[in-house]
Amino acid sequence: MLGKLIGASLWMTALTFLTPLSVQAAPPEFCREYADAAINQVRGALANPVCARHISGARWAPERRVHFEWCLSAPIPAVEAERGARTEFLRGCRG
Repeated sequence: MLGKLIGASLWMTALTFLTPLSVQAAPPEFCREYADAAINQVRGALANPVCARHISGARWAPERRVHFEWCLSAPIPAVEAERGARTEFLRGCRG
């Protein structure tokens, strides 16, 4: 599980740097919704001791503004991939 989390983090980092500069960042309304969803995922992870033991980094920040500000600087595909990485982690650690 931890290996998948590390792999997803590395993938997201690579995607951020390899995305062409011409790709526009996500719009504010999209980012507000993303940040709300991210906080719900963080709360879900923190509520489960199995999940909570394995979360760290900005992906799991409990502050909504961290997710919102990151989203504003990222293209929509990267934002969706980040949400998907949290979703996959949550599915895996609950089992």
